[in-house]
Formats: sequence, structure tokens, C-alpha cells
Amino acid sequence: MSLARVILSLLMLCALPAAALEPFAIKDIRIEGIQRTEAGTVFSYLPVKVGDTMTEEKAAQAIRALFATGFFKDVSLEVDNGVLVVVVQERPSVAQIDFAGMREFDKEQLIKGMRQVGLAEGRIFDKGLLDRAEQELKRQYLSRGMYAVNISTTVTPLERNRVAINFSIEEGEVSKIRQISIIGANALRERDLLGLFVLRTPGLMTWFSKHDQYSRQKLAADLETLRSHYLDRGYLEFNVDSTQVSITPDKKEIYISISITEGSKYTVSDIKVAGEKLIPEDEALKLIRIKPGETFSRARLTESTKLITDRLGNDGYAFANVNAIPAIDKQKQRVAFTFFIDPGRRVYVHRINISGNTRTRDEVIRREMRQLEGGWYSGDKINLSRSRIDKLGYFTEVNVETPAVPGTTDQVDLNISVVEKPTGVILLGAGFGSGEGLLLSGAVTQQNIFGSGKHVTAQINSGKINTTYALSYTDPYFTVDGVSQGFDVYLRKIDAVNSGLGFYQTRTAGAALRLGVPISEIDTINYGLGYEDTSITTYPESPLLYQDYVATFGDHNSTVLGTIGWARDGRDSLIYPTAGTLQKATGEVGLPGGTLKYYKASYQYQRYFPLTRSYTLMLNGELGYGVGYGGKPLPFFRNFYAGGVNSVRGFRSFTIGPKDSNGDPRGGSRRVVANAELLFPFPGLDNDRSVRMSAFADAGMVGDAYSTGDFRYSTGLAVLWVSPLGPLKISVALPFGDKPGDRKQPLQFTIGGVF
Repeated sequence: MSLARVILSLLMLCALPAAALEPFAIKDIRIEGIQRTEAGTVFSYLPVKVGDTMTEEKAAQAIRALFATGFFKDVSLEVDNGVLVVVVQERPSVAQIDFAGMREFDKEQLIKGMRQVGLAEGRIFDKGLLDRAEQELKRQYLSRGMYAVNISTTVTPLERNRVAINFSIEEGEVSKIRQISIIGANALRERDLLGLFVLRTPGLMTWFSKHDQYSRQKLAADLETLRSHYLDRGYLEFNVDSTQVSITPDKKEIYISISITEGSKYTVSDIKVAGEKLIPEDEALKLIRIKPGETFSRARLTESTKLITDRLGNDGYAFANVNAIPAIDKQKQRVAFTFFIDPGRRVYVHRINISGNTRTRDEVIRREMRQLEGGWYSGDKINLSRSRIDKLGYFTEVNVETPAVPGTTDQVDLNISVVEKPTGVILLGAGFGSGEGLLLSGAVTQQNIFGSGKHVTAQINSGKINTTYALSYTDPYFTVDGVSQGFDVYLRKIDAVNSGLGFYQTRTAGAALRLGVPISEIDTINYGLGYEDTSITTYPESPLLYQDYVATFGDHNSTVLGTIGWARDGRDSLIYPTAGTLQKATGEVGLPGGTLKYYKASYQYQRYFPLTRSYTLMLNGELGYGVGYGGKPLPFFRNFYAGGVNSVRGFRSFTIGPKDSNGDPRGGSRRVVANAELLFPFPGLDNDRSVRMSAFADAGMVGDAYSTGDFRYSTGLAVLWVSPLGPLKISVALPFGDKPGDRKQPLQFTIGGVF
């Protein structure tokens, strides 16, 4: 029998065979043309095996299967005396990928990204993947404002059917925004409108923020900001007509032109409430923040609908819908609104389900819940519950969902999922303060011991002035009502000699019991009872004041210390507050049974006023008062002090007030501190919440009587940065109103934290 060779090409797959294939029994199968691919791999994809009858249909299936692997760029089948010969031509593999001229991106990161889409060393070369990779790389350059980039790709054949891929890149210069124009702005100044934009022309900090580089996403956000600005000022018909972005021929400068129509300014003529009024109409009208006669504001309109929706949600109407329907009078430039209320069906919470707490006990989470099972749905209680769980500090995430209970129309489940974080920490820390000098610290803390929510801390802090060793324990839920209980054992040393604050040293060992009684969600009253043993060391150089005290009352004193305090923290954030108040009132008294007889009281009031979305005014006031009783004075080592980065900046820490006979500060029994601070984003870092600046004015006094003549003042600029090493505070102050012997320190800073 003569050799019959039948070549089946891709045309056969389209049902256009060059010649008919006579069915035959396959005696053997031979693979030809493979270099890297194992023969077994080819056999595994073939739909036939030795002994099968080969037909045209099976031949077409075999070719399709081998092409589908992506390993081959050509496949043909031949027959040699009953032997099926599979002839393949392999696609080349990628031997290496290289980049020439690239500085903007990290090479390893790009190679890793290409591997994820299938283009990598050792894999089959695919021209389509290479083209997509080139386009994506160019897109990444364009997103960084590098419009002059030129990318060319070279594929070089190598031995053993391999290729080398080289990306040759001419990055060019970054294109900068040269001008942004707003055409049609008549009622509002163009300069003020451009100040709202994130995009801007090159400035002092744009080298860092990159805001002078064009981005389509940033421009879209800026246009929405512009729209909101007009709508909040009554321009109901405001519209962005067109936006044009052009680039110079050398691709170095970008010009943005925005055409707008301001329209007329509208006032509100009437407000009505319609629909199903489940809350009294007068109460609903009070929740509406936009009133007749006022200029229209979309922000106040949105706030009004949200307040009504939230109010209904607190009564169990979880899916209430409130729509404000406008009636526009274009001739008089007036608009009336009717708030249509659709409360939907009232629902209650069926079950509270908690998941993700593999360590923390369920009861630790459930005791923070203010929304209870079986109670009517309340949006405020659910939000408060989530906030209280988050403030425990045991979780990186707290998510709340309220799915409907299947088969019901008036029930929802409350699903709380948490992601736990480690709560046992061994900390070693170091820092430096312009007043304290080198600070060393170490602590072993378990905030959630055995998943019970109880806290245990052992701490060591060492500084130039203060050295503290302490052990603390707190049970935040000593009772089911949330009364906390704890104790502290500590050893505290104050070295005023080395700090230049006076010739004396004190060593205090003490222990105390604490109780905290919550009286509201943001108010807590704290009680404490403790005992302290204090020894005093004086020197021949010590002022007569200190020596007389030791001669009269001895160099060893004991104190039965009673404390009481009240705290209310209504700030919106602990790290970056922009609104709310913080109040603290504390008192301590040396009770009968100890040798020290005195009492001290202090009060702090701090409030944040949001002026704009970027500017916040902070006002802070502190008062302190102390006096001895039972024929004894206030111990000099219990005096108040002021000065430093945390009170009156520009004066050295603890140095404001009366001086002893050596000219060193001795503190006083009265203290007043006042601060006014305008907080704003660091220039060029508007959206970075870890750093911001302030312009401040400080005032304070310490003495044995309240006197306006004893006040010291300062003004200046400060920077607060929550750095990876801990909070960094820097202030540059101009002190004035100083007295003889005061120690000025215009530049002050503190930095420190754990690592």
C-alpha cells in the first residue's frame, strides 16, 4: 500500500476539506515538531488513542483541541501506513522581558503585573498580550501626566524557539497644567471657584501632591464640587455646558477650559409636608433645614430629607423614603418644595448575629449593643452600637448588615461581622521632647485578656524630668450596667535638679483603686482612692522655701488620696477632630489619715468649630486651683506648672510663673491656660488626614492668685503629623508679655511612639 498523506488544515475546521479522509484504525500515534512540549502533554489533549477509528470528524476535533491549548501556531495531521502523525509548530516562549529608559515605575512591580495577565518569562509568547501590555503601560504613564511618553516594543528571536521582549521607553517631561479657565462665571469670582478645585497650576507643594498633573477622575470630582458650590448658593439652574482639555504641541503644558451657565439665583417660597405623616407635621417641619425666604441650598435640602428619614428609622421604619418635589417659578426666581413621605412598613429586629470573633467572647460585643433583639428597628441605636464596638479597639473592621428575614415583611436580622486584630502587645518606644529630653518607654499590654475585654498593662517611661513604673488593671464591665473597676500600682520619680527646674527630687510610690460610672453615652464619672508614700530630697543649694517645708513637715510624707472626675467626649474624631466638644473636670484631695492635707481641682473645656470643609477653629480653656487645709500649705511638689508645646508655646516647659530664690520656676496654686487655634490642611496635602497645620494664639499664667498681670502670651504656627513613629508636634512661636527670669524657646517639638 503506497504512502497516503492527508494534510488537514484549519480549512477543514470550516467544513472545506481539501480531500476526503478514509476512516482507518489507528495503529500508532507519532508526534513531530515538538521542542519544549512533552509528548505526553500532546497525547493528553488528543481526543483519539491507539485502536480508535480515525474519521474526518475526529480529525477536526483533534486540530481544534491542540489549537485551543495555545501552545502551537500550526497543527497538521498525516497518515503513514495506519500511523497517525501529528505535526506541530510550537509558539515561541518568552526568554526575558526588559525595560530601557524607564525611571517612573518600578521594574519588578511591572513584571509582576504582567505575569498576572499571562505575559511572563517562561510562558508562551502571545502578540495580543504584548500589545495590551504596551497599551496599559502607556495608559499608566498618561495617568501620571507624562503625555510625551513614547514606547516601542522589540521582539528578538533567540535559539531554541524563544524570544526576548524589550520595552524601549522615552518618558519625556511631565505635562503640567498651565491654566484652568471657567467661562461664564459672573456671579461668583473665578478665583474663588478655582480655589475649590483639587487640580491646580504648579505651586509650592504640587511637586509632592501631583495636583498640577491632569487627571480625568480629578476633573470630574472638581466639576461636581463646582456644581455643589453653585447649587448650595441658590443657582438652581446651574449647568456645566462643556469641558475642553488641550495640550501644547510639545506636550509639556495642559490648558483646561470649563464653560458654565450660572442661571438665576432662587429663593425658597414655601415648604410643605405631604404623604403619610407618621410624625407630627410641626416636628417634620422643624427637621427641614431650609426655610421660606432663604436662598435655595441643595446641601440643606439633602440634609432635611436625611433627617426625616433618620427620624422615621428611629421609630422602626427602616425603609422610609422621603422625596422633595420642587415647584419652580422661573419668572420670580422662586421655588417651593413639597416633602412627600413614604414610611413603608414598620419593622423590628428579629435576631442579632455576631461573626468573626474567634477570640473575643460574644458577651463582650453584645454588651455594647444599644439595639436589642425584639425591639423596633432604630437607626440611631444601630449606629451607636457599631461605634461602641469599634471603640473597643479589638477589631480592624466592624460591619453591620440588616437583611430581611425570609418569609416575613416586618422583620430584619442585625448581622455584625468583625475582623479581630492582635490585642496583646509588647512595646518598646523612644522619643525626644524639647522639654523632656530623651524619652524611653516599654510596655506589655493585653487589652482583651482571654477574650474577656479586661485590660492589663505594665509600663515603664523614662525621661529627663519624669520616670514612671506602673502596673494597671481595668475591668470595663465590673457590673452589667457598665461600671468599670481597676487598680494602679506605680513608682514615680521627679528630678527637678537635672531639668534645671529647681534643687529638689521626689520619689513617690503609690497604689489606687478606680471606679468609672457611665451616666450617658459620652459622659463618665470616675472615682479613685489610693495611698502614696513620698520622700523629698533637698540640697544645700535648695531655696529656703523647700528647706523650710522639709524642716516643718519632714522629708517623708504619706497621702490618702481621693479623686473624682467627670469627662464628656463629644468630638467626632480622636486623631483628626473637626467638630464637637471635650470637657474634663477633676479633683483630688489628701484625706485624713495621711500627712498631706490639700485639695486640687481642674477643669478643661475644648471645642471644635467647623468653619469650612478644610478649616476648623479650636478653642481650649483650662483652670486649676489648689490649696492646703488643716493648717498645712499646698505641698510645693503638687504645684501647677505651665509653658511648653502643650500649654503656652514659645516658653520652655514648666517655666511660666513665680521663681524661687535661685531663679528657678516653682509653680503655683493657680493656673489658667487659653488657646485659640485655626487648623487647616498642610499646603498641598489637602486630603491627607495624618498631617495638618495651625495658626495659634496662646495665653497662660501660674501663680498663687489669679492675676491678669501674670499672663504670658505667644502666637505662631504649628504642625501636627501622625507619623509612623508616633505623633510629631512642631511649633514656631513668638512669645511676648514675658517677665524677668522667664525662659523662652521659640522652636519646640515632641516626637515619640512605639516601634
